[in-house]
Amino acid sequence: MSLRTLKQLLVGLSLLACTSAFAAPLVVNIAGAQSFGAVGEAGNTVLTFNVGAGSQITSIAYNVNITAFTPSYLSEIGLYFSDSAQSTGVYFTPGFANSSPGTGTYADSANLIDLGLDFMVGADGILRLEFFEDFDDGLVSPDGIWNFGTITFGVTGDNVPVDPGTDIPEPATGMLLGAGLALMGFTARRRRSGSKAA
Repeated sequence: MSLRTLKQLLVGLSLLACTSAFAAPLVVNIAGAQSFGAVGEAGNTVLTFNVGAGSQITSIAYNVNITAFTPSYLSEIGLYFSDSAQSTGVYFTPGFANSSPGTGTYADSANLIDLGLDFMVGADGILRLEFFEDFDDGLVSPDGIWNFGTITFGVTGDNVPVDPGTDIPEPATGMLLGAGLALMGFTARRRRSGSKAA
């Protein structure tokens, strides 16, 4: 490979890396989140995360353990994740098929783009999570609790912050690393051939 070809390759990779959207998973530990009633009810656990201005929420994966206290049902415990204004978002109920009180563990994933449920957060970059109860029984407080587990959101956009807890490099970072390694290999090869000629 000539030096000129290598330079063209590096320039192309750099442009691609600079123009590509960054992607990073947001992993949320849900241990201890409580639900008392409908969205907006006092006492519901609300969490907010800065995922970058205008970022798109593309997927959800979860592995959670929840408890519904009698007379509440597991099918009533939910999570509403949305932009900070709550103008767009998704309602999610992991135990939707279980109409009884008690404790249950649920795990699955969904591609929100395929389902037509993906959405963008606003200019503030805030993803808002509210743990809620479909029906406030009024007899127990809270109606339900998320005992342990995680929910992972797929996030893409130009302003996604780097998550220090993630070991997987972003696609653009991977391309730049690959280009750097290729350049180092090419330089070492040229040095070896230059020293043989001398």
